[in-house]
Amino acid sequence: MVKAGKLDTETLRQSVLNKITYHREEVMVRPNVGEDCAIVDFGEYACVLSTDPITGAASEVGRLAVHISCNDIASSGVEPLGLLLTIMAPEGTTIEEIRQVMEQAGETAAALRVEIIGGHTEITSAVNRIVVSATAIGRQRKDKVVLSQGAKIGDIILMTKSAGLEGTAILAYDHEARLRRELGEAIVEGAKKMVEQISVIPEGKAAGAVGVSSMHDVTEGGLLGALWELCEASMVGARIYREAIPIAPETERICNFFQIDPLRLISSGCMLMTVDREKEEALLEKMREQGISIAVIGEIIENGRYIIEAGNQREISPPERDELFKIL
Repeated sequence: MVKAGKLDTETLRQSVLNKITYHREEVMVRPNVGEDCAIVDFGEYACVLSTDPITGAASEVGRLAVHISCNDIASSGVEPLGLLLTIMAPEGTTIEEIRQVMEQAGETAAALRVEIIGGHTEITSAVNRIVVSATAIGRQRKDKVVLSQGAKIGDIILMTKSAGLEGTAILAYDHEARLRRELGEAIVEGAKKMVEQISVIPEGKAAGAVGVSSMHDVTEGGLLGALWELCEASMVGARIYREAIPIAPETERICNFFQIDPLRLISSGCMLMTVDREKEEALLEKMREQGISIAVIGEIIENGRYIIEAGNQREISPPERDELFKIL
């Protein structure tokens, strides 16, 4: 029986990706482990597309749906311009609940300067809570698109903001009363405010301008899952350092409370990127200009994927189900 969460890499390849057999010459980037977006040749420009559902959150689903798909577009160094939203709500859902989801989505899209250009809404017994799936669209010159598969041996590995960012916010909203009792109001309020940091469009555009070799939005599977996927797409190895990875105090406290690993917790709002050493300082300066926190956490190597902690090296395993699903 398949567990809740994303399919593991081997199952995805064998049961999903291998079944896609027809290819068109206009498609520049096809489905692959670690690739956030599909890219289609539209002449001088490329059309960049990504789709994602929100299934792990009960609150803020409209807001999260917009951010998650737009973040995937940003991982290609592209500013998203349009969104298609599909809302599936269980029987018994009220019109007010639908309105609230769309208010969240509309406000978030407007703040990101992205237009909601279509979609679908229905009540169905096929789901037991509101599920929102979003497809985002962007446009970029073909020679400016950044891929997950571009990391090269010797590149520096960097991450923006902090690990476990989105998961921390989801847990704070969905378990608010319990966490207030156990951890206090300050931790919960700080964690809830993390939802305001979930967009990675500013860093995606900034990194694209500098010319990074690869980017990958850190979503389900957390930082370690995203790193493994980026390496898989680029066919390289990596070495990162646990002490260099930023983790917010709210994330530490909430993950300790639930006994989950913040490095395997869904982390939208955190962008993983690689860059040639010669461009490292230019990238750091560009992020500082934008007010975006960024940390150097490791380097790309030829083989093996490792995390160093307290002087000990251990291998990073392929992504499995996100830590969030242990709490749902």
